Amino acid sequence: MVNIVDRETVLCISLAARPSNHGVRFHNWLFDHYQLNYLYKAVAPVDITAAIAGVRGLDIRGAAVSMPYKQDVIPLIDALDPSAERINAVNTIVNDDGLLSGYNTDYIAVASLLRSHDVDPGLRVAVRGSGGMANAVVAALADHGMRGVVVARNEETGQALAQRYGWEHSLEVPEDAQLLVNVTPLGMHGEHENVQAFSDEAVERASVIFDVVAYPVHTPLIRAAERAGKAIIHGGEVVALQAAEQFKLYTGVEPSAEAVDQAEAYAQQ
Repeated sequence: MVNIVDRETVLCISLAARPSNHGVRFHNWLFDHYQLNYLYKAVAPVDITAAIAGVRGLDIRGAAVSMPYKQDVIPLIDALDPSAERINAVNTIVNDDGLLSGYNTDYIAVASLLRSHDVDPGLRVAVRGSGGMANAVVAALADHGMRGVVVARNEETGQALAQRYGWEHSLEVPEDAQLLVNVTPLGMHGEHENVQAFSDEAVERASVIFDVVAYPVHTPLIRAAERAGKAIIHGGEVVALQAAEQFKLYTGVEPSAEAVDQAEAYAQQ
């Protein structure tokens, strides 16, 4: 893969406290695949206000936004897409001749996966987690017609998230949960990588398991779901779909499913 940079190159960036290489590898692979004169670079801003001014002033085409900046950028941009307005959080900024618009492709990706996996809206849901990504997930589930419980040890954020969408909050996983969704770091590479987000008993009682963790894709929860023969939605699907949506917003090109799979495989290396 060879990216030739010249004065016509269109720049896209990510803004994250702890940048990863996933977006860099994913987007640059697709730019090369579609022969687009674009370049993607990860950035750790020291001042988010100055960074957004730089996006505008340097005519940077797009910016992915990660925690803790997803709400901080809202007063700094000009418009919100319904996907971002729905959950009051932005993970993608698109610059159209100085007009900065905010989107939330996490929400878009989860909503798309619920449809493509034909998830029954009547299933009782338990979502573990109450952070920024949990907000996008619960909003997408609620807009899919689903109701359930936010399971979170942080009672303040857990109750606030549940109340926002007319759900319940609990410290424990309800026994009648049919769709289990993990939106915590449990199972992610690092100190929690060997922790299973829901018990084997809860997995056995459920019919669908959804783990948002993408690194690795095969978390302890996903492996437990495979052993139990459950329907599965995994984090690799989420991260690939949301990044593909960003790519389309930046370039106007809708990547093929095959190209997205290849870009994600490259990004996961």
